Parts: sequence; structure tokens; C-alpha cells
Amino acid sequence: MKLYPIESGNFKLDGGAMFGVVPKSLWHRTNPADANNMIDIAARCLLIEDGNRLILIDTGMGDKQSDKFLGYYYLWGNDTIDKSLKKYGFHRDDITDVFMTHLHFDHCGGSVQWNKDRTGYEPAFKNALFWSNKDHWLWATQPNNREKASFLKENILPMEESGQLNFVSLPETEILKNSELGFDIFFANGHTDKQMIPIITYKDMKICFMADLLPTAGHLPLPYVMGYDTRPLLTLDEKEAFLNLAANDNFYLFLEHDAHNEIITVQHTEKGVRLKDVYSCSDLF
Repeated sequence: MKLYPIESGNFKLDGGAMFGVVPKSLWHRTNPADANNMIDIAARCLLIEDGNRLILIDTGMGDKQSDKFLGYYYLWGNDTIDKSLKKYGFHRDDITDVFMTHLHFDHCGGSVQWNKDRTGYEPAFKNALFWSNKDHWLWATQPNNREKASFLKENILPMEESGQLNFVSLPETEILKNSELGFDIFFANGHTDKQMIPIITYKDMKICFMADLLPTAGHLPLPYVMGYDTRPLLTLDEKEAFLNLAANDNFYLFLEHDAHNEIITVQHTEKGVRLKDVYSCSDLF
């Protein structure tokens, strides 16, 4: 098995929204904001090369939305999925599986693109199976008023219409062991219903793709929960359980949204689970 970080493009989000009830005087120490109160956000995806399979975890927001829509997110940098894949000798047509942690636009928008004459949409990975789970798919295709601005039908429905959509099994407990993709999955419901956190066994390490359970290293303290989460008290419990497990078993936490810290480990302290070490992907992969 080989792992590759795939940078799909950076953007910015409001720091207050990213830290919920936590005051700026605290969160700005780890995630400084610009004059518009916006903080740097990455959309760092992960490519798994395992035998004949090339599995891409998440796809960023893509580029098919209008300039007005993208303008809300202050895109910065020059990274794209295609450039990142090319760096490692791959093309998007080589991808066999696209695993979506959840279907918010900044995690799955790159899974679907305009068709050639821009009259409709098509899967951006024509040879891939797209993986979600039944409960989250229903949640996303019949969205609540709180989240429907994040569940865009043009990002979601073309995967089903193409016949390329598949569902992983739902676990009896919070962790699905050895899923259809070959890795374990931790299911979390605080941010959105049935978000999936992959736990990948790589060499002698457990690499955990943290998605929105832990957006950045600055979100390690338990009360630091995003304003976007639909069930913040549940996020508190899920985050506590996962971070304790990560500290006990020395998990390596791959941070999808942290523009400045790629992978971290954590440790128990008197203040709770806190940062231990910071790694770049090139240190470990």
C-alpha cells in the first residue's frame, strides 16, 4: 500500500463559524484570521494505492459552481486534484473508487463536473465507484433547512444517475471493521448524520482521515466545535471518544482542513487530549 496527499485547492471560512461558541481571543492563537475574520482552510484529500485499487478520499469543492458562489470562499493557491494526481503519476481516469466522508459541497463537489457542452453534469471520475452510506445519502438528498445550502443536488444526484453509486455497510457499533474499501470506518453523527472517518492501517501506523470531526489542530479542545455542526453536544462526545482512542493507540490524524498542519499525533495531558507532534505527509508516506 502507498498513500499520497492530494491537494484539491484552498479556501477561507469565517473563523467564528469554524469555532462556534469559542471567542476569537482564544481561537485566533492557533488559527489567525485576516481582516475579514476569515481563516485559512485546506481541502486535503488522500489517495490510497492498494493493489489494483486507487481509492480517493474526498474530492474538495470542485470548480463547477458559479463565480458568485466561489467568491464567498476566497479561493487561494494553485492546487487542483489534477495537478496533485499528475505529481504522483496518476490521472483522474485511473481512480477506481471515490470515498466520500460526507456530502457537504467542500468534500464532494469535485466528484461531479460539467459535461462537455455544459448542458448538464457527469461524474468527474468516469471509471470509479462512488461510496457513501444509505443513511447519509437519505440525509443529504432530503436535507434539513439547516444543511440544505451545503447539500447541492448537482454534486450528489449525478453519482446515482450514472449507476456508479455504492453504499458501505452500516455498523452495529460506531466502528465498521474492514469495510468494503479495506479500511475501518468510524461513524460520527454530530457534524452531520453518518459522517465516515476512515482509519487506514499503513505499515505499523493507523492513519485517520479526520474530515470534519477534527477540522484543524486548533479544534483539539473539546468545546472547540464548529458552528456548522447539527448536533454539537453529540460532537463533544464523539470527539472525546475518538481523541482518547487516538492518544491511547498513537493514531496519526490526517487533517483535511488544516492548511498549515498536515498530520498530527495527540497525547493525554492535565487539560485533556492535546497536540503531541506535527508531521508533514512526506515524513510518513
